[in-house]
Amino acid sequence: MSQITLYDTAARKKRAFIPADERRVTMYVCGPTVYGPAHIGNFRPAVVFDVLFRLLRHHYGAGHVLYARNFTDVDDKINAAAAEAGVDISVITGKYTAIYHADSDALGIMRPTFEPTATGHMAEIIETIDALIKAGHAYVAEGHVLFAVDKCEGYGALSRRSQDDMIAGARVEVAPYKKNPADFVLWKPSSEDEPVWQSPFGPGRPGWHTECVAMIGAALGPSIDIHGGGMDLVFPHHENEVAQAKCLHHEAPLARYWVHNGFVSMDSEKMSKSLGNIIRPSELLARGVKGEVIRYGLLSGHYRAPLDWTDRLIEQSRKSLDRFYGVLRRLSDVKAADVPTPPAVLEALGDDLNTPKALAALFEIAGRANKAETDAERGQAKGELLTSGALMGFLQADPDHWFGLDSVDAGRRAEIDALLDERQAARLAKDFATADALRARIDAMDVLVDDTPEGPVWRLKG
Repeated sequence: MSQITLYDTAARKKRAFIPADERRVTMYVCGPTVYGPAHIGNFRPAVVFDVLFRLLRHHYGAGHVLYARNFTDVDDKINAAAAEAGVDISVITGKYTAIYHADSDALGIMRPTFEPTATGHMAEIIETIDALIKAGHAYVAEGHVLFAVDKCEGYGALSRRSQDDMIAGARVEVAPYKKNPADFVLWKPSSEDEPVWQSPFGPGRPGWHTECVAMIGAALGPSIDIHGGGMDLVFPHHENEVAQAKCLHHEAPLARYWVHNGFVSMDSEKMSKSLGNIIRPSELLARGVKGEVIRYGLLSGHYRAPLDWTDRLIEQSRKSLDRFYGVLRRLSDVKAADVPTPPAVLEALGDDLNTPKALAALFEIAGRANKAETDAERGQAKGELLTSGALMGFLQADPDHWFGLDSVDAGRRAEIDALLDERQAARLAKDFATADALRARIDAMDVLVDDTPEGPVWRLKG
């Protein structure tokens, strides 16, 4: 792979990715607000940017890529959940951070280099706000600190929104202490039952938009290569991050590339906690859906396109992975060749994370493995499948475990495999009567068979 290209939201086009320093490639992604369990839509950016993290590590070396994904652990919804439970906010955030980590592990998401929290960087947040006030880009009003958007030249450039559009959208219930309806809160006073921090501009807690600027600076530095997140964050969150950083650091942009993933819908309706049409990874896992299947589903479409989450998508994802694991199981006696990731997979991922094209390349390898006539050819294909899968976060499980065959003794496995081979030979010879009779014998053994282009795969019923 000679080059990685990424679609840059700021430029509105794909750009060749050239980091500021190839020895220190930096990426920040907005993580979850931990007031409740994250749903499938929340995990799309986690999975997408995990693949980008893996790709960058492959290209530049694991020790040269720094990835930070934050936890927002002070927020109105967190405060409300803590107040309802009668506990400190740390109890709520600790619980749901642990759940997020467990779900992430199930989906094969690598831990980022850094996982900063807002409460863990309160000093940096206060310093950031204080610097903006002293530079004349923010002002104190009735216990609040607000960013003055009219003091920021070019505000709205990332989202391509005009000042008039933003002001029109802000005119509903505009706070009287704002000088401009579009000004946004950096710091606000806390009520008696809310967490509070002391600051030069009064006791209170930070606004969401300034937290990420401070955490980016603390973890990675004032200017980074890639900033990512869902496209719903372009405005106002990322726009407001850009504004603060621009006013603090005139010499460099906050991020040189802005990368945003599309929404996930549930049966064609946008997935949202407020609408109640959400599904969580833990719910799917409890139903017996493997984490790798969930991951595959989230990568089955291009990351910038909308993705409709349905039971059909889950079933298609399982069957696709069954095909790959079926090939690996049939090659269990073949030593995988020590090979690099195939160019077709690297080129697909390097082209703005084109995961559907990369998955198509995996199917080509699986087909080649099925037609291979020598152990060298089979070993080559097996090695390519494994190394490609590792880059995308797939195919690292034991094939027998994948199909739930751990408890099936070797003798029974050999018997079923022999019957399947005999049936496959009958089908190829167009002896369908024999093939059907063998299928009935296999079915009577409580075995479920799926016929795939690479050959039959089987698992026990139930």
